[in-house]
Amino acid sequence: MAGVTEGPEEIKTTVSASPGSTLDTLRHHGDVETAPGLVDFAVNVQGEAPPPWLRDRLAATLGDLARYPTAEHDRRAREAVARRHGRDPAEVLILAGSAEGFALIPALRPRHAAVVHPGFTEPEAALRGAGLPVTHVLTRGDHRLDPAAVPEAADLVVVGNPTNPTGVLHPAADLRALLRPGRVLLVDEAFADAVPGEPESLAGEPGALVFRSLTKTWALAGLRAGYALGDPAVLARLAAPRPHWPVGTLALEAVIACSEPAAVAEAKALARVLAEHRDRQAAALAAVPGVEVLPGRAPYLLLKVPEGTRERLRDKGIAVRRCDTFPGLGADHVRVAVREPARAAVLVEALREILVGVAA
Repeated sequence: MAGVTEGPEEIKTTVSASPGSTLDTLRHHGDVETAPGLVDFAVNVQGEAPPPWLRDRLAATLGDLARYPTAEHDRRAREAVARRHGRDPAEVLILAGSAEGFALIPALRPRHAAVVHPGFTEPEAALRGAGLPVTHVLTRGDHRLDPAAVPEAADLVVVGNPTNPTGVLHPAADLRALLRPGRVLLVDEAFADAVPGEPESLAGEPGALVFRSLTKTWALAGLRAGYALGDPAVLARLAAPRPHWPVGTLALEAVIACSEPAAVAEAKALARVLAEHRDRQAAALAAVPGVEVLPGRAPYLLLKVPEGTRERLRDKGIAVRRCDTFPGLGADHVRVAVREPARAAVLVEALREILVGVAA
């Protein structure tokens, strides 16, 4: 079955995946685009390594690795997150990366799951892998969500904020409009701390189920550390299938360290610098004939370019994220991470050379 809801522009919802979407394509992520020797614009991790203070903090826990992770360590991590967001520790679930949280959402046993697209595909992959049907809610031309497009019967709604790969930051009021008794609203805020001031975040208020990641800002992709915020009863359902000791000692310590006031202040400063870099990179890319930079607020940019541009960039030694694996986008879209100006200039010049050649 399929339905159409009219808004400012036509917004479609379709059951299951869009044509051509398979579990393999839904589970394609930017890390597979990279390879030794390529300049990496495909992965949205900031920096080549965690900051020295964080590495030292983690190194100091290596002597504890002979022991199993403890309930006390988990409690301290939940308390640190709770203080950071003004929540109760019972409203926090520490995760082995937010990807683990998505793998757990089939445990919520939704009867009617709706996933906003284009968006991070792992939630849909987890639901479909568990045999659960998924309704697509495709955003309008500006990739903004119209709450009225979400089926009223949906008892699980998944949306990113800011959304990956579009970078759109949806108003918190639009997200709150999706809250219903008996419905779980899951907001993926993996990149929220990279937006100055964390506007539109629901992390500090009850109602939604919010996933957060430490991967991006703190260059911890190899550690897998994050957390969920939500109603304790929902968190208990989410955690029911987990094995014992689901989060390792190093990850628990990383959550504590990155939730402390000094780290939060550092993340805020990094977000301001990143926003400046984003503005400069977006302007430089928009000046290249044949490149359309779509509006957004995230530490990455969605570009509309001639088909084949991604492959030509790879031939020039530059990796970008293909976007035809995201429902609602095609081979004429790529996502590029925001980098410092000198590195961004390499991408701008390569695109200029490629697209001048295409035009010729």
